Amino acid sequence: MNVVLDLDGLDGLIRELRAHGQVVVGPVLRDDAITLAELESGADLPSGWGVETGPGHYRVRRREDAAVFGHSAGPQSWKRFLHPPRRALISSDDEGFHPARENAPDYVFFGVRSCDLAAIAKLRQIVGGRAPFVVAAQCTEPGEVCFCASMGCGPGADAGYDIALTERIDAAGHRFLATAGTDEGAAVLSRVPSRAAAPEDVMLAEQDVAAGAQRMGRAMPELNLRDLLAANRDSTHWEAVAERCLTCGNCTMVCPTCFCVSVEDTTDLDGNAERAQRWASCFEIDFSYQHGGSVRTSGAARYRQWMTHKLGTWHDQFGTSGCVGCGRCIAWCPAGIDITEEAAALGRNHDVRGE
Repeated sequence: MNVVLDLDGLDGLIRELRAHGQVVVGPVLRDDAITLAELESGADLPSGWGVETGPGHYRVRRREDAAVFGHSAGPQSWKRFLHPPRRALISSDDEGFHPARENAPDYVFFGVRSCDLAAIAKLRQIVGGRAPFVVAAQCTEPGEVCFCASMGCGPGADAGYDIALTERIDAAGHRFLATAGTDEGAAVLSRVPSRAAAPEDVMLAEQDVAAGAQRMGRAMPELNLRDLLAANRDSTHWEAVAERCLTCGNCTMVCPTCFCVSVEDTTDLDGNAERAQRWASCFEIDFSYQHGGSVRTSGAARYRQWMTHKLGTWHDQFGTSGCVGCGRCIAWCPAGIDITEEAAALGRNHDVRGE
């Protein structure tokens, strides 16, 4: 099912989704970044805003048009709604122990990029949970640090959505090709003001997405990364990375698939206690702590652990790469370290080709 929405139709789509008690979360302009927050209407979307990205660089900028999806991945991913940064597990007081109650809202994820669609699928494989209703936004303007095409995760959305939107602004106006991916998505679209999509609407949308694939700012090298990383455990290249890496953990916090956690206990003076789970990072020196000390004490060992797991041993655990090519780790690294360049550097020193 393909229909075309104008701006009023887009607003109607958001209002229709909210009408059934769902919390619609999507991109908004806040604190000089495109972040994720609850949407009440189409007016909340970042109309006319784009972004400039690069290694260690992210800035919002004014666009020359009123596109609402004319930006690449921001600092926040959908991970925080599926895998919260902090989650209470159990508490105790003078009446005993109390398991935490799960009160997660019924979410609609609105404006999800193809890289994040892939990340949601990977993350749910690990943390489980109820599948949200997803409105995808086809990516036609990848950013400078994007490399989803080389990871097979975009820029077009081909699965994992209920509705996919492709935005286009030209002499014919500002409009969105809306494609239903599920019966539930089709039912929602049937209740929103729209017109039937003509073959030309579909053709132009497909051309825009295909053109986006040719404008990627980065590409992961075409190597068998799993074997490459396994063969380079003792490479001197890790020390070269460590000279630049601050081990701040930014890359793991912004990564849409990193899922590591720690458990902490807190108490107060009234005798109440709580055990909670919080995000953790393999860049924390205590993350690998065992009786007697931490296993990975150097920055080189911790960066190697992160990259090797993300691009290598993730295949052994889950049958796929843990990277979706969103580029967040590059943009939000204060030292500007680029995972695609590090993979290419390893490949130049030790050439392991994929079959």
